[in-house]
Amino acid sequence: METKKPHPGLSTTHPSPAGRGDDALPSPSGRRVGDEGPSHPTKPALPPELLERCRELRQSATTAESLLWQIIRNRQLGGAKFRRQHPTAGYILDFYCHEAQLAVELDGRGHLEEKQMNYDMERTMILNALGVRVLRFWNHEVLNNTTSVLEVIYAALLETQVLR
Repeated sequence: METKKPHPGLSTTHPSPAGRGDDALPSPSGRRVGDEGPSHPTKPALPPELLERCRELRQSATTAESLLWQIIRNRQLGGAKFRRQHPTAGYILDFYCHEAQLAVELDGRGHLEEKQMNYDMERTMILNALGVRVLRFWNHEVLNNTTSVLEVIYAALLETQVLR
């Protein structure tokens, strides 16, 4: 009968997880092969439909969203990390900086309708109650007054002391 040798990269001083035997190799992420459960144990998994909707929104960005994203992505605005079409509290935020708890929303004509305006107000109140500050800009502001929009976002980041 052949005896299994330990993997050359494994230390034999660490106990193996219960019920898995010594041959359970670690994955590159540090979890063992076969480990199950959420990758972030304190956050519940997002519904697949919400994640799919985020992907769709990223692929069908407006001209204003594309322009703003090119400017703020990769920590280009004061070193702040923004995410695009980020799910938070059941909503999808156009842009979100977790460190500053700052959401940036870009609105088009549809947001002038009373029903949509009421929805936006309620959504903003809920996000504010969760500690998320919401900045809203019209698409035409981003396209025609980009510098002013960036100044407002930068000032909001300074207020949260994310920027040094």
